[in-house]
Amino acid sequence: MAGVVERMGRAGHPPLDRLTPDEAKASYEKGAGVLEVPKPELARIEDFHIAARDGHAIPARLYAPSAEVLPVLVYFHGGGFTVGNIRTHDTLCRVLSQKSGCAVVSIDYRLAPAHKFPTASNDAWDAFHFVATQGASLGLDGARLAVGGDSAGGTLAAVCAILARDAGLPVALQLLIYPGMAAHQDTESHRRHVDGPLLTKAMIDFFFGQYVNTPADRDDWRFAPLLADDVDGVAPAWIGLAEADPVVDEGIAYADKLRAAGVAVDLEIYRGVIHEFIKMGRAIPEALQAQNDAARALKEALTP
Repeated sequence: MAGVVERMGRAGHPPLDRLTPDEAKASYEKGAGVLEVPKPELARIEDFHIAARDGHAIPARLYAPSAEVLPVLVYFHGGGFTVGNIRTHDTLCRVLSQKSGCAVVSIDYRLAPAHKFPTASNDAWDAFHFVATQGASLGLDGARLAVGGDSAGGTLAAVCAILARDAGLPVALQLLIYPGMAAHQDTESHRRHVDGPLLTKAMIDFFFGQYVNTPADRDDWRFAPLLADDVDGVAPAWIGLAEADPVVDEGIAYADKLRAAGVAVDLEIYRGVIHEFIKMGRAIPEALQAQNDAARALKEALTP
């Protein structure tokens, strides 16, 4: 991991927080696949759109290892609500589908700064609700359903798990990969990793500065699921965290919150790795381990 961080530094790319939002989007996409494993081939890869509550057509991509009616993971990419898209997480979604034997639907929710809070969480819920209630139209089994995401996408997945409970929609698993969970970045791990590696305080401030309308948005549980009044009865969770990551403490805190409410939690903390590590399978074995662990949790939850 240290070698990877050193090579990133030698590459000399400016940090995303020193770019305009559009430049940051382009830079993140350009570098997204550099350390990933080769893209697995799958039987089904189909692009389509889902109608949001305001009429916007949300792009989505379906991955499936066969043409059978399969259980499905609805997946939200990371990127601080500001960068990232279906393409930046294409390989990861392919890997999760191939290794779990389940379908994956990746959601291209709208990004800041053009679309501020709560647009991302609204898009996420609208897309999730469509798959849950109309998955049969895609040849999927919406009754066997999981929700997941990494970083900001993990935040959105946790929000959807709470909303699904409230809506009476059964969810077998919430798959949270180093999710952002807290209203304010003031934990010990945030203080320890002010300068990264990779995810710095300046970058987090940049992302959230694009996304929130006012500081009060941070106190909304849809921004910070740790503030949710009640997580009783939400889906069981698999939570995968990176040890050397600013958000690791809030991920642990959310695991504790779920367990205190009687929710089953499988918490994995991968030692010596950083934020984004699960997309670095070409370089570090922990990424491959995390991919295998996440896929196994999906398979066990969705195909008992």
